[in-house]
Amino acid sequence: MSLNITINENELKEEQKVDVKPPPFYKVIMLNDDFTTMEFVVGVLMGIFHKTAEEAEQIMLTIHYQGRGVCGIYPKDIAQTRIQQVHLLAQTEQHPLKCIMEPVSEA
Repeated sequence: MSLNITINENELKEEQKVDVKPPPFYKVIMLNDDFTTMEFVVGVLMGIFHKTAEEAEQIMLTIHYQGRGVCGIYPKDIAQTRIQQVHLLAQTEQHPLKCIMEPVSEA
């Protein structure tokens, strides 16, 4: 028994075209509180988010004066991991520091 299969190469090429979108990105946002020291926040920004001292200080001041500041923009998994790292470090050092994530709006 033999199978007679005809493959239309043009149809096959059309089927192989896949619309691949980049993964959605999320902003990691650090929230201000009245107890976490500015030095600790700068250290977290440098250690976890790999900011320079100048960048970390600027973000810390934004958090302090505006109540929140963007630490970075990442794919979802990386954003979640960075938030977990911040919360674990803050808990270890007995600080109430919190981060959240928000989707980056597509413009």
